[in-house]
Amino acid sequence: VQLVESGGGLVQPGGSLRLSCVGSGFTFSSYAMRWYRQAPGKEREWVATIASVGGRINYADSVKGRFTISRDNAKNTVYLQMNNLKPEDTAVYYCRRAFDSWGQGTQVTVSA
Repeated sequence: VQLVESGGGLVQPGGSLRLSCVGSGFTFSSYAMRWYRQAPGKEREWVATIASVGGRINYADSVKGRFTISRDNAKNTVYLQMNNLKPEDTAVYYCRRAFDSWGQGTQVTVSA
């Protein structure tokens, strides 16, 4: 199992980024996928989940209305579109297969 995130970077408050996570070594379409984040000095927290089938989606209250999770099973990829970013969104963002494997993370920094 391998999960590789990309798309992080430095953005100004109010800006947008789209993160991607490509999965390999497993049947991507069979698994729910999740995004988490970990800010400096804080515990890792759940951000969003997208089901394997049926499209059921859930978000943490802190990102609801600003972030959108989606997936393209043909590309083995899950996305996190992040809009109206705030400084408190600064963190390393990780994707996760269901409740097991993690990616290496991608840094998102929101700063003027």
